[in-house]
Amino acid sequence: MSRVLVVDDEPQILRALAINLRARHYEVFTASTGAGALATAASHPPDLVILDLGLPDIDGVEVVRGLRGWSTAPIIILSGRTESADKVDALDAGADDYLTKPFGVGELMARLRAVSRRAAPADVQPTVRFGQITVDLAARRVTVRDGDTVVDIKLTPTEWHLLEVLLRHPGKLLSPGTLLNEVWGPGYETAGGNLRVYMAKLRRKVEADPARPRHLLTEPGLGYRFQPDERDPAVDDLTRPAGA
Repeated sequence: MSRVLVVDDEPQILRALAINLRARHYEVFTASTGAGALATAASHPPDLVILDLGLPDIDGVEVVRGLRGWSTAPIIILSGRTESADKVDALDAGADDYLTKPFGVGELMARLRAVSRRAAPADVQPTVRFGQITVDLAARRVTVRDGDTVVDIKLTPTEWHLLEVLLRHPGKLLSPGTLLNEVWGPGYETAGGNLRVYMAKLRRKVEADPARPRHLLTEPGLGYRFQPDERDPAVDDLTRPAGA
């Protein structure tokens, strides 16, 4: 049974989420303040965290940073804040996903399942397939199927690194700062133009319709996400332990 910590200062939301999660067989702990969240997490380490940013004592972003000091549990932000800067700050601090209030319980549960699937570290060198594209991360090879023919797609080192980072976090929203730091390194966190240019180049090479991408998605003002095919078994390889 997965243990979920729900943190929100609105009693109705806290109660509704606890009821819905327990009905789905999660073990639930709750907190209504940032200090309470950190104390509860320390005494009952969670497998998942659902966190509101607007807490009465400590800003939710600071709670994320506090948790990330010792925990790798996936964190989903729930917040009424609509400013992109707030969302990006939370993602850069270590949150895994972000839902804006009001939200649907069904969507939240789907996000919980998604972050749970990718919570385990990758212990194998996988092959990832999406659309007509196959990416062999071990061989650093990208191919596309055209009927019965398999054709190699040539990527530059930067394009490859960007694609690799996205594929290793299937379904996860990655902020521009995170991607720039991962691909270009420290000092490039504000070079958003580089990222937009290379995402466009990458889409032209791996998306069937680059103008309407299905897999390399932009979340306006927030970042980018690799969206795998529905129930693509190859994606499971990213988080399946060796020998499983």
